[in-house]
Amino acid sequence: MGLLAGCGVADITGEAAECGMLGYGKAQQQTSGIHTRLHARAFAFADGERRLLLVVCELPLMSAGVVRDVLGRLPGGYTESHVMITATHTHCGPGGYFHHALYNSNTGGFRERTYGAIVDGIVEAAEAAHADLAPAVLRLAHGELRNASVNRSKRAFDRNPAADRAHFPDAVDPRTTLLRIEREGRLTGAVNWFATHNTSMTNKNTLISADNKGYAASRWEAADPGVVTAFAQTNAGDMSPNLRLAPGRGPTDDEFENTRLIGTRQYEAAAALYGDEIPGVLDARLTHVDLSRTTVRPEFTGDGRTHRTSAPVAGAAAFAGAWVDGPGFRGFRPGRNPLWDALSHRVVYPLAPRLRDAQAPKGLCLPAGPVNRLHPMVQERLPVQLLRIGPLYLIGLPAEITIVAGLRLRRTVASIVGAQPANVLAVGYSNAYAHYVTTPEEYDAQEYEGGSTLFGRWELPALCQSAAGLARAMRDGTPVERGTPERLRPPRARHRRRGTDAPHPGRDFGDVLSVARTDTRVTARFVGAHPGNDLRRGDTYLAVEREEGGGWTRVADDGDWSTTFRWKAVGTGAARASTVTITWDVPPETPPGAYRIRYFGDTAYGPFTGTTTPFAWNRTPRNDRL
Repeated sequence: MGLLAGCGVADITGEAAECGMLGYGKAQQQTSGIHTRLHARAFAFADGERRLLLVVCELPLMSAGVVRDVLGRLPGGYTESHVMITATHTHCGPGGYFHHALYNSNTGGFRERTYGAIVDGIVEAAEAAHADLAPAVLRLAHGELRNASVNRSKRAFDRNPAADRAHFPDAVDPRTTLLRIEREGRLTGAVNWFATHNTSMTNKNTLISADNKGYAASRWEAADPGVVTAFAQTNAGDMSPNLRLAPGRGPTDDEFENTRLIGTRQYEAAAALYGDEIPGVLDARLTHVDLSRTTVRPEFTGDGRTHRTSAPVAGAAAFAGAWVDGPGFRGFRPGRNPLWDALSHRVVYPLAPRLRDAQAPKGLCLPAGPVNRLHPMVQERLPVQLLRIGPLYLIGLPAEITIVAGLRLRRTVASIVGAQPANVLAVGYSNAYAHYVTTPEEYDAQEYEGGSTLFGRWELPALCQSAAGLARAMRDGTPVERGTPERLRPPRARHRRRGTDAPHPGRDFGDVLSVARTDTRVTARFVGAHPGNDLRRGDTYLAVEREEGGGWTRVADDGDWSTTFRWKAVGTGAARASTVTITWDVPPETPPGAYRIRYFGDTAYGPFTGTTTPFAWNRTPRNDRL
């Protein structure tokens, strides 16, 4: 039997109202609706007894708890080593799905409903991909994309040796890589890897959005119905889509248009690739590394000496945020932070020389290691993975990797397995999360990325050492030690929503409050209910319908780029009511006809529906109120 491959996709959208978004870490960025739904796209591969599963999730970060619970529900044959679950790193998705408190800090605690939606959706996508397994041909292609990323940490990048900088003359990684899955000459699935942050949407946005990578996937799937396409990350740690080096300042000054344009550029670059057929050789290795106490051998440290990582500590620069994509907290800045630097260098480091060797010159701010002993704050034991699909090697890393750090990891693996460096990718945001990984040279600059390299300046050498061990084992056909996985304790703080739904005075749930339109947009307002009563995973809160043959045909829902679903509370306490606003930006190609907008809501007592009266639409509508 030759290679089999299958594809599957499922909804993983969490709570669309009053749930803190993960990524920017802003308390005020609470979900208030949906612009685009979030999806997991799964790709299964089998060759005889060996199987691999790659799942690309439109999520801010990947949680070890999610991975653990997904693995427990997969069909037989998909072991931990053979499954890579990675995130696209949108910053506009609901949070609260971690077993470590730092990532639930703006969500009111652990959110069971969001967590369940993510796990259920990933399992559903994986099961669909497994059921879809059939003989297939794989093709691998590389190209370049140079107008979708910029280096947001150039000062740190410039500290790297000239030989490394020469590999990236524009200080960006332009490589775009495509794996095509074909059956009988027809494209059925595709995975693209390209390094740019999924931060075209700013921290002012509160609508759930899959951002530029999600747009790229939906754009390709709309252009080629039936094909499953995913746009995954590589070493995007210092790559930003905000080309003019400020939040929301991409190709334009509009965050929605920036999302569309950066997504379109990724889609067009990927769709133009075809590539050569590759053999379906599959292999996998995975180990858990305790990054808080790894001894790094001289051949990886770069200075000919043995060094040791330390317990995780966030630097003051980490709290400054990435200014190009979204500033952090007041009182902190990239680079020097005099108060924290002075405390660290004059008080802490003289008393702890081993900590100084691992963490200096970082201005220590949040000692996550000691806090972990009292309450799990960040993960310390982390998975490092290596997958092989023919000539393609994917290094699964639970962190955000800068482009030069990724280059060193790729070269490490390529030199051992004998692969072309272009065919080795550092796939960040995979299987867990541990913030950033910079080179030791970049670390010394203590920009945002260096301040967020929790385990210190020897973290990248430690990961290169681990990746080298996986590569040697794969080359030699030998097993590796699994290591000790992180023990995940049940989350202490669990979110509880307060208040109940009530209709507006004198109104019923689903009543239409108003409908208005312009030359390009229709907006309808309804008496609503809290979206958290039913997440409608795999379903929709809205529908735009066109009258056809005496019935109504859906032409858009809340997963479409052309629609937005906005929720707003009215009043407080037990009598709190809701208003739902649905907007349809009418695509230019929309045919004339009769249309209506429907809203699907839920109270504690069951579902209800609101429907506008039909309205006529043509290509040159008048400005009027319906």
